Amino acid sequence: MPQAHASAQLIGDRSHQCDATATYTHDGARAYVLCDGIGSTDEVQAWTRAAARRVARAAAQSGDAEAGLRAVYDGYAAEPARSSPFTDLPAACAAVAVAVPSKPLTVAWCGDVRAYTLTPGGGLQRLTADHNRRRVFNGNRNYVTSYLGAAQSDDQCKDLYGHPAIESATGPTEACRLLLASDGAYEPLEDSARDLTQYVTGSAKRAATTFVSAAIEHGSSHADNATVLIADLPTGHP
Repeated sequence: MPQAHASAQLIGDRSHQCDATATYTHDGARAYVLCDGIGSTDEVQAWTRAAARRVARAAAQSGDAEAGLRAVYDGYAAEPARSSPFTDLPAACAAVAVAVPSKPLTVAWCGDVRAYTLTPGGGLQRLTADHNRRRVFNGNRNYVTSYLGAAQSDDQCKDLYGHPAIESATGPTEACRLLLASDGAYEPLEDSARDLTQYVTGSAKRAATTFVSAAIEHGSSHADNATVLIADLPTGHP
């Protein structure tokens, strides 16, 4: 049975809501996805929603976060127009987590969407490392160094930025709460020196709503889209 999960999002000061979440279940494997579209247009909004569903389906069917995200990444990268410097196609940062019975949680990402787990003991563990220039050059955090829709291979991305196009990690097998968050959700709270743990308690729906509301409240006068997905995973999930 799918476990309790919820997502919430606020548009901030953007013209479009270009974040998207998706879930998909296949043979007991459950995938959770958050995509953060790059830009604010009708085209980016529609593409990001479709991409999130595509990643969720591929990840659940493969039973592994990295395999699923990589299959979709490679599919977009193979589009001829993606390699042209004269086209500006929709793209998005993405993070996916897959829960499979009796196996550790797997997580994969490209861009600066983050994944965390909260254990019953109350410790919030970050599983991802941002793909942006703040990480690579101590530069602009808003300049991402990998994203869904890019044409760069792992080796090309490593040569430029020191990390592959897609990275992965594993989480616990014991009961935990999964948090996926867009940069518009976690950055305003981090910038305000807030402890993210205080925003992920209570029911999944209440926590998701509280998180994005606090993000917009603590955001600047140009608040970004704020989106989170929260899922409660039991021992030996799902």
